Amino acid sequence: MQVSNDCRCLARLLPLLLAGLLLPAVAAAEDAAKPAATKDVKVGDITLTVPEDWKETEPTSRLRLAQFAVPGAEGDETPTEVVVFFFGGAGGGADANIKRWIGQFESEGRKVKVMSGKSEQGPYIIAELAGTWKMPVGPPVLRKTKAVPGAKMQSVILAVADRGNYFIRLTGPEKTVSSLDGAFRRSFGGDAKQEKEYELDGE
Repeated sequence: MQVSNDCRCLARLLPLLLAGLLLPAVAAAEDAAKPAATKDVKVGDITLTVPEDWKETEPTSRLRLAQFAVPGAEGDETPTEVVVFFFGGAGGGADANIKRWIGQFESEGRKVKVMSGKSEQGPYIIAELAGTWKMPVGPPVLRKTKAVPGAKMQSVILAVADRGNYFIRLTGPEKTVSSLDGAFRRSFGGDAKQEKEYELDGE
């Protein structure tokens, strides 16, 4: 049986056509796998390695050592931010702070996860809370709050040798905060794979 010239040409062209279709997909996958560009930001005694698109902004309170505006996930319009606090070695114990953070979320539908780990900058405890956040509004002395449903908070207590605890907090919509889990931990040197469950006193 004779094979037409058209068939022979098609047979030769088919691999090239398939390669042309696959290469863009492979390139896109490789780009997605590349870690986002980061920058080092010195904050007191610690250094945060944060994505380039985390915009450092002027702290809105004297209690804040640094703060960053963070881009939200698609569809999330509520602002997302990272804040660093340092109280000169004061600020209360870990359990008292974690219980206070838990109390900032309404009990109905609240999700709580507390883990501990180690970083090159010091040991840390990270509390992950999700649900309806009673977001502080106005001066702390007034103790006013606003209910924000679908929120999530990741709060870190980073113990720096000879200095005390640094508090690093990520807040925003649950979808956005969940998508930033890896970047947030990497910012202070945390590693979720090496963390262990932390038990609160009296729990």
